[in-house]
Amino acid sequence: MEYLRGAAADIPYMVNDMKAAVPVITNYIKENKETLKTQAAEDARHYLKPRFRLHIEGKGDYYTEGYRSFNQREWKGVKDTAYDFRRWLKLYGYMLATLGTHPYALMKAFIRYPWMASYLTAANMMDRHKLGLRGKQLRYTEEQFFGVIHNSVEVILHIIERDANLHSPNNRRAARLRDKTVMFDEMTPSIIMAGFPDLDWIDVAMSPVCLPGEVDQFANIYYVDAAERQGLAADVCPLPSAEVGCAIVDDYPHVGSSFVTSSMPCDGSIGAALFTGRYFHDLPRFALTPPQRFNEPETLAYAVKDVRNCIHFIESTYGVKWNWDRFWEKAKEYNLTTQCMLDKWDVNCTPYPQVTGSALSLQREYEFQTAGCLDPYMTSQDLKVTDMMLQGYEEDKLADRRDYKYRAIVWCCPAHYYTHFTTWAEQVWGIKTLVDMESMLSHHFYHIGEKDAALADIAMAYERMMMRSHSNGGYANALDECWKMCEKFNANIVIMYDHVSCKNFGGLHGLFEDQARERGIHLIWVSHDLMDPRTVSRKAMRDAVNKYMVNVFRETPLDPTYADYSDELTW
Repeated sequence: MEYLRGAAADIPYMVNDMKAAVPVITNYIKENKETLKTQAAEDARHYLKPRFRLHIEGKGDYYTEGYRSFNQREWKGVKDTAYDFRRWLKLYGYMLATLGTHPYALMKAFIRYPWMASYLTAANMMDRHKLGLRGKQLRYTEEQFFGVIHNSVEVILHIIERDANLHSPNNRRAARLRDKTVMFDEMTPSIIMAGFPDLDWIDVAMSPVCLPGEVDQFANIYYVDAAERQGLAADVCPLPSAEVGCAIVDDYPHVGSSFVTSSMPCDGSIGAALFTGRYFHDLPRFALTPPQRFNEPETLAYAVKDVRNCIHFIESTYGVKWNWDRFWEKAKEYNLTTQCMLDKWDVNCTPYPQVTGSALSLQREYEFQTAGCLDPYMTSQDLKVTDMMLQGYEEDKLADRRDYKYRAIVWCCPAHYYTHFTTWAEQVWGIKTLVDMESMLSHHFYHIGEKDAALADIAMAYERMMMRSHSNGGYANALDECWKMCEKFNANIVIMYDHVSCKNFGGLHGLFEDQARERGIHLIWVSHDLMDPRTVSRKAMRDAVNKYMVNVFRETPLDPTYADYSDELTW
């Protein structure tokens, strides 16, 4: 609500100065009492006005300008609508059953952390990615995303069980849980924890910053602005900027007794690691620093040494020993999830792709990074979707069914605030996104039973994580690999994300253009600013594709209402 921004702008960002924020808010309300009443009444009339539409011409009609949610649920036919609604109930039922076991801590978490509110919109995120989907595509997407949400809810549960910000110092249970928990920064080799079965681990950056930004496009703006108010340059990548801002306003949960940080994936994250390390200054800390030129064989020995040192740090901090037998068990599970990913790739290389777009990429990103391939539920989901996919492939092959017009891959780092962009492109222009660069990460197998080789596998997987596997390591990873993937997946369109605050791909812009022209491949450049939709809006991203498809391919949209609509305020 615009009329509250005046007060919010004066609220101190440092939490230790919250006492000063109370009189600011109180005085603002007193001085603007009548204005607030008037605006509140207008808002009530606006948001309570019925938006139900009896006639829906296209998918764009589910959006109403000025609102955050759809105006109604999509009608997908009796069977698919019933399935979709059951899954909606299952999602919120699971969230309530899991998190409702700690009602007091959960209530305090909603009061203490702004990012908690974003998780309430999880069903809307699911609906955005399923808009227009029917049959097996609807079910692939539902199963893939539910694995991500299932793991995220488990992490939130672990946070509220032990967070020192939510429990008194006298809470012995929370203290015991913290004493055996390792906190990880994002993009760290959390699979190391497979060798420590008596310890827990939590990625403290994903829950407050990364995942909320993908559920709610506005979730990270508060933290980006907090960092810039303290003097950080506005052209810094919003990811490290938001992580620094989260530390500035003291919104990280305190859930462990040590902190493993990282220099991943770029120079901006190095700065963020310094700030977060300073934020957790009272805890033992270890900084992992993998080599940038990871294709060079001589760097592997250094990376393995770094992993060994991290293992020794955890051993010495907690008085435990690395357990190879338990590690081998989880390494087998990791190999199983990797094989499921490769199976999806193999099917998508054929004329009958199945699990595509964000359903493919987001699940693998979170399975690898957030769950560390250590979540049995996500593994079971992988196996379930693989079986569904193979059955769907056989059906489409027998019927020679090809429900798309163009085959594309996604390259470079995608926008966190527009994760359903590829779903939109398929519904409007028939562009089937077969694979995303961010899901092409660490797809090698662990050597079971070979200790030195397994440590090298951990190092290589860590070096080739999301936002790093192709944007680091040299020219060949960024440029040559793109054309290899186009050939592998028989794609003639590359949706090239142009992250305006990222420096890694900026110098290769001209080379991409020249080499794409030589190969007859269409590059559709889509600008974005990763986690800040104010720089490049979702609508501006869609316009880039709309203009290219109309002016170059001479196409008309499959659904005109969905080609241009208003979603500036939607989650």
